[in-house]
This record gives sequence, C-alpha cells and structure tokens, in this order.
Amino acid sequence: MNWNDFRLVLAISRTGSLKGAAKTLGHDHSTIFRWLNALEARFQAQLFERNAGAYRATEAGERMLLAAERMEEEALALDREISGRDARLSGNLRITCSESLAYRLLNDLLVEFRARHEGISVELLVDNRQLDLLRREADIAIRATRPAEGDLFGRRIAETAWALYASPKYLAERPVPAPPFAGHSFIGWDTAAVAAAANWLTEAVSGDAIVYRSSSLINQMMAVKAGVGMALLPCYLADQEPDLTSVTGPEGALTRELWLITHRDLRNTARVRAFFDVVGQGLIARRDLLEGRRAA
Repeated sequence: MNWNDFRLVLAISRTGSLKGAAKTLGHDHSTIFRWLNALEARFQAQLFERNAGAYRATEAGERMLLAAERMEEEALALDREISGRDARLSGNLRITCSESLAYRLLNDLLVEFRARHEGISVELLVDNRQLDLLRREADIAIRATRPAEGDLFGRRIAETAWALYASPKYLAERPVPAPPFAGHSFIGWDTAAVAAAANWLTEAVSGDAIVYRSSSLINQMMAVKAGVGMALLPCYLADQEPDLTSVTGPEGALTRELWLITHRDLRNTARVRAFFDVVGQGLIARRDLLEGRRAA
C-alpha cells in the first residue's frame, strides 16, 4: 500500500462519487475507476457500495478511511510546522475571500503588497464557501465570521455593514421606499441560499416582490444598476458606485465582523506576517467604507 491508495479512498468518501474524486485528484473518471477496482482486488474486499452512481464506504472502507484521515492529519501538521518556520519573504501564498471583497477591495491592496514583496506570488481563491484552513485549502482567509476552531489565529479588522440600494432611474419612477416597501421590486438570492441577507429579505418583503434572484452579489449589484429592482448589498461594495443610491441606512441585524485568519502554525511564517501587515492595515484604513459610514 502507498499514500495514493489512501488519497483515493479519502477523495471518493468526501465527494461521494468517482467523478468528484477524479476532479479532486486531477485524473479522469476511468483512471479512478481502474484504481479503485485494482485496490479492491488487492484487498479482496469491497471498499464502497455503489448505488446509482453514489459511493458509500463499506465497513472495510470505513476502516481504511479512518487510517487515511489520521495519516492526512499528521502530514498536514508536519507541513504547517515546517512552513511555520519559513523566514523567507518568497514563495506562494493562497488567499481565499468572497467574490464581493475580491472585486471591490482586495486588488488595490494586492498592488501595494506586491510592490513591497515581489518575491511572494499570490493565488486568490474567490469562493463564498469557507475553505478549510486546517486542511491547507488556503493559507489565509478574509471572512465575515469570527474564527471558531481552536487551531485558527485571527485579527479582527472591522464590522461590515449592509444597506438597501437602488438606481436613480428606478427611484425616479416609483414612490419613496419605506417599510413594508409596497409597490417595489426586489433582487434576492437563489432559493437555496442561507445568507443572513437572504433571510432578512424573506422576512421583510413578500415573495412576489422578489422579481429576480442570483447567487452572485456582483450580479445582483449589476441588476440594481440596470433598474431591475432594489437589493441588499454590502456598503463597501455599493457605496463606491456613483450610479447607486442607498435607500436605507445600514441594517443593524446584518452587521458582521470581518476577520483576517490563518492557522496558528502559519502565523509566524514571513510571507503570512507580511500579508497580515500590509493587507490587514489596508483594510483597517478602509474601515469607514466597510462599516457603512458613507451610506445615507
């Protein structure tokens, strides 16, 4: 047996399919299928039950999965420990943040970061999901949530405010917006969304008032600009758009904390410290924008 056997079992277990495992491991479906068959033949045991394309670990598969998770945890811990001693201002840095933060704030800060630290290359993972820092899916995360896991280290940057926005064209053709916003159209999230803004909108307006839905905040903002309707948007995203108008002040129930987060083992790595210093201070300098003090 070798580590690739365990990686195969981990990938199939976590994705529940050969297709998902193939994507995780960077191979095609047929290769993963062949590897699994060879592994089961070598063990003379079935590791996964197949049901309409879904793969679920058998008792033997579960036993191998537990061993694989322990091996992965040890390997990741060693990787973090070694990386945490890296005093070089060079190498690659994987950053993850939301689509709206990447669009509105991060690029300007990365220009300054790269000007100071040319030896550090940045890989930005724009993802509204919370990537797992414990498994090194990213080195640093910029999140609107306080870190809960004990192995994470974070710096609180500011609060982030949200308000309701519309275009001047939309407002010119309708009555002044005021709760309960009768006669107004809204842009909302997709029906599967669990975001606080989606919940607020569900409680504040009737379902038939939501005339357009999107899973992308950038797309929602562009729809507001086009005059489709009003939308809840982060103030840092919308307040710098000259063709958007805030029709409410920041909604207190939607205020969240913005954090810069890494794993404790990586916090003393030179390139991580450099990012915290440059980008962290840059975000703090934009606190008025983040906290909605430019909104009406």
